[in-house]
Amino acid sequence: MKKQSIFVALAALLFALCSLPSLAQTAQVSGKVIGQDGQPVVGAQIVYSDPATGRNYKYKTDKKGEFSAIGLQFGAYQVTVTNPAGEVLFNRRIPVGGNPEDNILKIDLAKTPPPAPGQESSGGTGSGQESKDQPKMTKEQLAALEAAKTQRAKALSQNAIITQVNTAMQAKNYEEAATGLKQLIQMEPNRYEFYSGLGTAQLNLGQFEDAVQTLQKGVELAQNVTDPKQDPAKAKALIGQMLTNEGNAYLKLKKTTEAVAAYEKAASMDPNPSTAYFNICATQYNMGNMEGASTACDKAIAADPTKADAYFIKGSSMYGSGKLDKDGKYIPPPGTAEALNKYLELAPNGAHAGDVKAMLDALGAKIETTYKGKKK
Repeated sequence: MKKQSIFVALAALLFALCSLPSLAQTAQVSGKVIGQDGQPVVGAQIVYSDPATGRNYKYKTDKKGEFSAIGLQFGAYQVTVTNPAGEVLFNRRIPVGGNPEDNILKIDLAKTPPPAPGQESSGGTGSGQESKDQPKMTKEQLAALEAAKTQRAKALSQNAIITQVNTAMQAKNYEEAATGLKQLIQMEPNRYEFYSGLGTAQLNLGQFEDAVQTLQKGVELAQNVTDPKQDPAKAKALIGQMLTNEGNAYLKLKKTTEAVAAYEKAASMDPNPSTAYFNICATQYNMGNMEGASTACDKAIAADPTKADAYFIKGSSMYGSGKLDKDGKYIPPPGTAEALNKYLELAPNGAHAGDVKAMLDALGAKIETTYKGKKK
């Protein structure tokens, strides 16, 4: 049997891209409400109203007069605080942005009495102008408000491009996806997710050298994440995916040594290393390293016992490592038939079923045909 007849095409297993994340920037807000008697106001309602979207975010103070919430997008909010009786204690336009200290609301009614009836602002227009009865913003607050507006506009622009990129990737329009990803990298040059996406697009476009460089940059950024908001586990998993695609690019460049090295790094990083080990298994097999292929396939199987193609290549590599006995009979290593039959169990109608049956027939081994009947 010719080696080409059992060659496994890696490309069909590789070239996948997870959806890029939404980058709308959000902040944590918190605060405390103290009454005129110096005691915390329990059960006060705090409402953050977003004039840009019309959405309201409502919170209540606890027994300490405190509240805390996450998930507010950067912007300018009309903040209204009422006591349990419904009386307005505070009504003012407040910026929410990237500086955590600016997002802490401190209301001490002994120092700042509540507005008189009819004098509280109507909720703001989104123009940044306060009503004549509102306290004027400080220069710092105005600067924070403008910064929040700028950040929000940037985030909305990024999200629009991300949506376009994801749509393009799903449609396999990799040229358009690459263009959008390059724009995102210009806007956020330290986001490793963008390099991961661009590297995948370049891989699908046949730009293998560019893909290697892009993915290496993405891995470097992901390994040096210092932002506490970033999930280290997510970064580690994506490093594994980028290294796998880097190996794919090297493989297309016929740099098998570099490809195997990238796959090995991917296997050490990826929480689900079955694909990385399988890529090593297939690459070693195609290089003629049957022992290396079998070892890597065992690791792929250990990570995912249902990976049929790993059993196929393991059985094929063992089949290719057999020897003739004194009577001229071909004897493969022990376990060859079991690995091949395991492939048939997992994929009785798989792409390699015919090759597997031919090898088993050549070995004089029993070909199982009852797998379908065993499955319920």
